[in-house]
Amino acid sequence: MYISIIGKAGSGKTTLFQALSGMEKSPSGGSHGIVAIDVPDERLEYLTNIFNPKKTVYARVDLSDTIAIDEGDLKNETLNQKSIQQLRSSDAFLLILRNFDNGESINPLADFRAIYTEFILADMAQIESRIERMEKQYGKKDNPAIQQEKALLEKCLDHLNNEAPLSLLVLTEEEDKRIRGFQFLSRKPMMVVVNCTEQELSSAEAIAEDLRGNLPDNIPVLAFCAKLEAELALMSPEEQAIFMDEYGIKETIRGRIIHLAVDTLGLISFLTVGDDECRAWSIKKGMNAQDAAGTIHTDLANKFIRAETVSYEAFVEHGGFAGCKKSGLWRLEGKTYVVQDGDIISIRAGN
Repeated sequence: MYISIIGKAGSGKTTLFQALSGMEKSPSGGSHGIVAIDVPDERLEYLTNIFNPKKTVYARVDLSDTIAIDEGDLKNETLNQKSIQQLRSSDAFLLILRNFDNGESINPLADFRAIYTEFILADMAQIESRIERMEKQYGKKDNPAIQQEKALLEKCLDHLNNEAPLSLLVLTEEEDKRIRGFQFLSRKPMMVVVNCTEQELSSAEAIAEDLRGNLPDNIPVLAFCAKLEAELALMSPEEQAIFMDEYGIKETIRGRIIHLAVDTLGLISFLTVGDDECRAWSIKKGMNAQDAAGTIHTDLANKFIRAETVSYEAFVEHGGFAGCKKSGLWRLEGKTYVVQDGDIISIRAGN
């Protein structure tokens, strides 16, 4: 799960990166810093206490602090190719919007529309360039595969011409696979955080709700104070508790964003346990057992025989594997079994 923090200059983008990563300074001067942060999972902590493994591995989020985006940057390709590729390789975006006075007018909605429009224009330019190359290379030759691709790209272009992002375009599963390689920016999930002042924290939810009502339905919104959260991230647990109580913060922005990202990307976790390692594996909701096995190792998917599985809740309720087997809750599942969040799984594969 790779998430890029994006925003206009002066929005608090790098301060948010510091709050989420717990780092005082962003790597590489704040332009291409990437850190991996663990996804908190109480289930994994419980299983670690039971199995006492040599190591515990949490699901992780790769978080990057990207270069600031201003109007015209993507359309005019004023950002370097490394920055653009960093954006295109992201699984999702975390857009930070300024809601404090820095000498310029305060308008989070206008800032959102400016960057969203940049993504739409960048996708349009990419599609137009691809269609132009196809027409030069193939002309009117009868090539079904090329004609299908061109028709799909024209469908996407028509949608973008209506100033609508590709995330709102309904595509079949096959069509979605065909355009995935283009890594269209407006097709990627987006989350929005509004950066407020300390004084506005008491009305943060109202600020978020007001903006949420003006955005597409598929974009969630949170409001917070990046400066406070960056300070909080560097404190000890004891200091954090006092600080959060003083400012009425119920959960750190790091926890809120991680949970929001998992939900926005449609992810779940299955668990593997043992003396060597207890681990959480992130997969897309709806993935079958064979494909899930492939996230551990491709050989496990290729040589898949069955998955032995039990839910985490059943494991806790019945005191472990022995109790689950006795109660008939330990199951053998085939390739098409749809993995559920919190399943504890052991993959059996052939030689």
